[in-house]
Order: sequence, then C-alpha cells, then structure tokens
Amino acid sequence: MESTTEENQEEREESKGCFECCIKCLGGVPYASLVATILCFSGVALFCGCGHVALTGTLTMLENHFSQITTDHATLTIVIQTMQYVIYGIASFFFVYGIILLAEGFYTTSAVKKELQSQFKTTVCGRCITATFVFLTYILGLAFLGIFGFSAIPVFLFYNMWTTCAAMKSPMANITDPDSICVDVRQYGIIPWNATPGKACGSTLGDICSTSEFYLSFHLYIVACAGAGATLIALLIYMMATTYNYAVLKFMSHGNRHSTKFSEPY
Repeated sequence: MESTTEENQEEREESKGCFECCIKCLGGVPYASLVATILCFSGVALFCGCGHVALTGTLTMLENHFSQITTDHATLTIVIQTMQYVIYGIASFFFVYGIILLAEGFYTTSAVKKELQSQFKTTVCGRCITATFVFLTYILGLAFLGIFGFSAIPVFLFYNMWTTCAAMKSPMANITDPDSICVDVRQYGIIPWNATPGKACGSTLGDICSTSEFYLSFHLYIVACAGAGATLIALLIYMMATTYNYAVLKFMSHGNRHSTKFSEPY
C-alpha cells in the first residue's frame, strides 16, 4: 500500500510538472504576433491568388468582347502582366517578413526573459532592430492601405456592370429598347477610345454578364479586396506589437529590467 501511495504521489508531481511546463510555454507565446501572422498569410494568399486569376479573366473578357484588335489593348496587357509579377513579389516578401516578425515576437516575450534573466542585456543594436521593424511595418501598412483602396476599383466597375445587367433583365424595369442600355469600358480609361467595339449593349451585354469570365472575375475581385483588408489589419496588429516590444526594450535599458513584464498584450 505504501509503495502504491508513493507511486501515486510521484505521478501527481510529474503531471503537475508537465502542467506547469505547458503553462510556462503558453505564457511565452506572442499571441498578438501569432494572430497577425495567421491573418497576414491568409490575407496575402487571398489577395495574390484571387487577384492573379481575376486579372487573367478580365483580360480574356476584354479581348473577347470589348477590344478585339490586339494593338488596342497592348498597353493594358503589359500592365496586367506587370501587376501579376508584382503579386508574385508581394507573396514572397510577406511570407518572409511575417516569419521574421513572428520570430521577433518570440524573442521579446516572457519565456525568453525567464530563460535569460540572469544575463539579459538590452543593446542599442537590439533596440534599433525593433525600431526598424516598427518603421517598416508602418510603411507597409500605408502601402497596403493604398492597395486596399486600389483593389476596390475593379469591384466597383464589375458591380456597376452587374447591376446594369440585373436591371435590364428585371421584369419591373419595363424597358422598351434594351439596345439603348450600354456599358462603355472606354470611359474608365481601361482601353483607348479608338478600341473596337469598346462597348456592349442590349443582349450582347446580357451575354457578357452570363459568361464564366465575368462571374468568376467579379467574385474573385471581391475576395481579393477582402484579403487586402485582412492583410492591412494584420499589419496594424504587427505595428502595435512591435511598438510595445520597442517600448519595453527601451524601458529595460533604463535599469528597470527586473520589474518589467516582458510579454506582448493579448
């Protein structure tokens, strides 16, 4: 009986030790940076993937219905291809940058401080690196704010075209001459004014709205815009987390390292 009691006590101590170890590990996780990383990866994936496919569908739709002469939309083709290459660069950059910021968050949490408390010393170099992340994240946030606004433009254009088709097909519209309802993409500056035909009217417009290129591109632009918004929110969370980390590093450099709770806000 005594041996059984001792074994039970040892098991309880071992289980308690594992529990405390898990609590210690969970307490050192930079939750702000972790959430921002997941949100950033998801947003960038949606923006880049959906945006790339939507641009291809838009070019196909323009070539088939609005600008049948290749030379009329040669500039647009180059612009779309350039934007697709930029999308590749954005995806690669944010994949690396998100991992770096997540690693920076792990190195400025309570777990690292407890492991290195006896020899932890903030340096000017360390504070400068954190301040650099704050500055870069701020600049990237402003850049993605512009990208978010720019990605809303095709959503607006496709929405106008979709509402025009829906109004033309509605039985409540009482339209006597459907051919008088047109969508002229030349007025948006997408293609030049000498492009042929440049606009679609009546039944032709209805057929365009029924194509898979229009339907797919419209919804992909919406998802890409949502992805850009999610990335913008992730960058704001990154900026708050890195700013907090910089403030803690600066505070510790003034000799208050033993009284600072060195972890990100949840």
